[in-house]
Amino acid sequence: MSEWAARRFWTEAASEPAEGGYRVTLDGKPVMTPGKKPMILPTAALADAVAAEWDAQQGVIRPETMPLTRAANSAIEKVAPQFDAVADMLADYGGTDLLSYRATEPEALIARQEEGWDPLLDWAADRLGARLAVTQGVMPVAQDTAALARLRARIGGLDAFRLTALHDLVTLPGSLILGLAVLEGRLSADDAHALSRIDETYQAEIWGQDDEADSAAANRLAAMRNAEKLLGLLSA
Repeated sequence: MSEWAARRFWTEAASEPAEGGYRVTLDGKPVMTPGKKPMILPTAALADAVAAEWDAQQGVIRPETMPLTRAANSAIEKVAPQFDAVADMLADYGGTDLLSYRATEPEALIARQEEGWDPLLDWAADRLGARLAVTQGVMPVAQDTAALARLRARIGGLDAFRLTALHDLVTLPGSLILGLAVLEGRLSADDAHALSRIDETYQAEIWGQDDEADSAAANRLAAMRNAEKLLGLLSA
């Protein structure tokens, strides 16, 4: 017996103003989250884009092709109710940020890390008031508590939708600084992804490509691009 799957049951997907923002409708009926909460979106641009995802569905509904809808569901059902816990989790990445941990050898890799990562640490110090320490190897390096507090404060000033976007921009590359750089417009998602893979790229040049690793990297990049797109629609 084949597993049941939801199929398209509507003729028209549209967006319209609603109390507190905008909503998506299917044949005039408002879309709800999986937990039956109203899906109220903060901008008309995001509502239009979510409506387009629903309108693009043909036959069986494929949630994996609806990243903005899934992000909205997460923002409403998961992030908003536990905002501080999510913000704390992301802020913790500052204490173990990828950009703080450098190779001990070879010199070529050390140089690439310095060239790619040092400007971002300088930017964080100037823009965010947070200078992170750097070490070589994997032994933990203590970070300035005041710097970490400033990073946490920046995260705490976001809304639930932007925090949802920041989640993937931080957790996928393993760097709070890279995620905040995309949030602030300092980097694109593609740039942040490439910078997070300096070590992997170097190893691939030495030992050859790994299809499984490349596939995983492509999936991370796609998710980061979706998060960047969400940020753009929240500012439109």
